[in-house]
Amino acid sequence: MAFLADLGIATETVRHPPVFTVEQAKALRGDLPGSHIKNLFLKDKKGRLWLVVVEEDRPVDLKDLRRRMGAAPLSFAKPELLADALGVEPGSVTPFAAINDEAGLVTVVLDAALMDSERLHCHPLTNTATTGITPADLDRFLRACGHGPLVIDLTS
Repeated sequence: MAFLADLGIATETVRHPPVFTVEQAKALRGDLPGSHIKNLFLKDKKGRLWLVVVEEDRPVDLKDLRRRMGAAPLSFAKPELLADALGVEPGSVTPFAAINDEAGLVTVVLDAALMDSERLHCHPLTNTATTGITPADLDRFLRACGHGPLVIDLTS
């Protein structure tokens, strides 16, 4: 949060009990206008790491996603790799974790549809809260962390 404030980025954070699934988040978050996201931490067969950020209800076909990203075959990465690369645990995956990837191991991928949202809601490195941020400010944050995102249209 201090890094965001230093960038002049305003956010709002709402605290709630821990959530581990989209369904739990929907039940506990209340009425927060904007887009709510889900995050997929993936590894391809060549060892590249990907953090894919999409709208919470968007189905994701890993074969199609692989093609769009130009990646080798994809699979979900192990929790230990998530902790090592992004410093978070399953259930707390968030684009804000890019701040912990000082080695630049992870490519952040944003669904282009998210960039049209008024507000995005993400975990702030913990699954006990939800933080709202504009898409432009999320992009600015990611670039400031050295993780200029790959923005891909997943609708067509």
